[in-house]
Amino acid sequence: MPGRHVSRVRALYRLILQLHRVLPPDLKALGDQYVKDEFRRHKAVGSEEAQRFLQEWEMYATVLWQQANENRQNSTEKACFGISLPEEKLNDFRDEQIGQLQELMQEATKPNRQFSMPESTKPKF
Repeated sequence: MPGRHVSRVRALYRLILQLHRVLPPDLKALGDQYVKDEFRRHKAVGSEEAQRFLQEWEMYATVLWQQANENRQNSTEKACFGISLPEEKLNDFRDEQIGQLQELMQEATKPNRQFSMPESTKPKF
């Protein structure tokens, strides 16, 4: 079983980094670093937390894949990536996770980026 789990984690990690190739360069760099840090941070968590971690990243990969395809089909429009987090999901976050999310949002919404984040998708704290 542990070997299968490791294979699943590695495959997901590689998939996410491949999906990031469709992102604008600065967003790709930010996303790649975040993914590397998160996977490293969760290397030694318990089984239940590892399962939830993988499910969340699998959902992220699915959404990113769908958005990349939509952006490819609508090549005349500016690419848009991301989704809003529902309040009930935010309520499940630990304080540390909220802090990480705020840091990520600040980094992603700095001026002079090659992408834009519509007001409706910016998380509200």
